[in-house]
Amino acid sequence: MLAISQVRGGGVEVLRPHNLPVPEPGPGEVLVRVHAAGVNPADIKIRERGRFPSGETPPFVLGFDVSGSIAEVGEGVTVLEAGDEVFGMPRFPHPAGAYAEYVAAPARHLARKPVSMSHREAAALPLAGLTAWQALVDTADVRPGERVLVHAAAGGVGHPPVQVAVSLGARVVAASSTRHHDLLTSLGAQQTIDRHGDELDDLEPVDVVLDPVGDLTTRRSLELLRRGGRLVRLPAWTATEHTLRAQAELRGIRAVRMLVEPDLAGLRALTNLVDRDLLRPIVSGVFALYDARRAHRLVQLNRTVGKIVLSV
Repeated sequence: MLAISQVRGGGVEVLRPHNLPVPEPGPGEVLVRVHAAGVNPADIKIRERGRFPSGETPPFVLGFDVSGSIAEVGEGVTVLEAGDEVFGMPRFPHPAGAYAEYVAAPARHLARKPVSMSHREAAALPLAGLTAWQALVDTADVRPGERVLVHAAAGGVGHPPVQVAVSLGARVVAASSTRHHDLLTSLGAQQTIDRHGDELDDLEPVDVVLDPVGDLTTRRSLELLRRGGRLVRLPAWTATEHTLRAQAELRGIRAVRMLVEPDLAGLRALTNLVDRDLLRPIVSGVFALYDARRAHRLVQLNRTVGKIVLSV
């Protein structure tokens, strides 16, 4: 099969096409014929460092988000059948190898793709969508009527939480560049603010903050949360972690760092939102698999709206 693999860390030049053996699904696994793979900021960091957060080093194939069809079913699998169209984020944070024509994955790390979505849309959803669901539902327990602030709300990670929070009955404040405010309003945000300006300083207290940015954004967010509020941070804590946690505790705020994980129930919940027209991933660019370098360059600019996808 064709795969985009790397043998060392570095710039986009380390991404090269290779002919690799088609993986064989083990017990409890399925073989997925990949139709599309999502490109995430995490892919950029792993490529540059030459190391997965879970410790794996090159050679490896990048890519967590995948959408495709079941080509083969391994021993003991009962939840999926050959021919099923599926999507998911298998094995995260371990390598899934989605930048390839085939992926072997645990069957319960995948769900049936929503019928109303294309494979390209479905490949844009798992990591960002599960992050939104696990952060807002499982971690922050957002309730109807609460005010939820989402930072970097127009990005690949930020726009699904806006929609999920709205579906929960929350009043969403979306922080982004001003050029994206109309889009965020169309997604249901009740209020939009310029993430680069001073509007945060005048914001009324909120109940929940989802922070995919970190550092200064985290410190400013603590000042915006009411007592009993919840701050869910996605990036790794820096050297100031203990100071920030201490500040949160003094303010009566629960501050946690969340790492998304494969989640069949979460994928099914996202599918339900898609079927009810409450959630739709934004795909701002599609590249052929062999054009992964260009896709990485675009994601690195950090100016894209929504997600970049590889068509396999």
